[in-house]
Amino acid sequence: MFNLSNLRPPAGAVKKPKRIGRGDASGHGGTSTRGHKGQGSRSGGKKKPGFEGGQMPLQRRLPKRGFTNIFRKEYTVLHLHQLAKHFQAGETVDPASIVAKRLIRKVAKDGLKILSDGELKVALTVKAHRASKQALEKIQAAGGTFEQL
Repeated sequence: MFNLSNLRPPAGAVKKPKRIGRGDASGHGGTSTRGHKGQGSRSGGKKKPGFEGGQMPLQRRLPKRGFTNIFRKEYTVLHLHQLAKHFQAGETVDPASIVAKRLIRKVAKDGLKILSDGELKVALTVKAHRASKQALEKIQAAGGTFEQL
């Protein structure tokens, strides 16, 4: 009968570690499995990832593509169907209440943006940093209001 006190790995599954640099009798003495001469045999002879022995590395041979916009705004996105599912009529939707209801973990550095995916049938007061035009129309059509933070 197996229980936690007599669990064992199958035979041959566990090997003893190589004891390197413990004398010639160990079989791993002398050069300690590093071979003779060369960069890898020396102390501090580690090569960084992507190093190709002095040949121009692949990441430097390939052309650069596109560009990164350093002024890009980064918003946490929330859809109308999420608001409709978690908020009742007349409630105020703001970043604090959304985090409290665990719809998002935290608001991104540039704020919260409401997008128009889904339907909104209840009137809500939505306070966010941005909203798409369609989301604004749907919020107002449902009788709610939008306040920009």
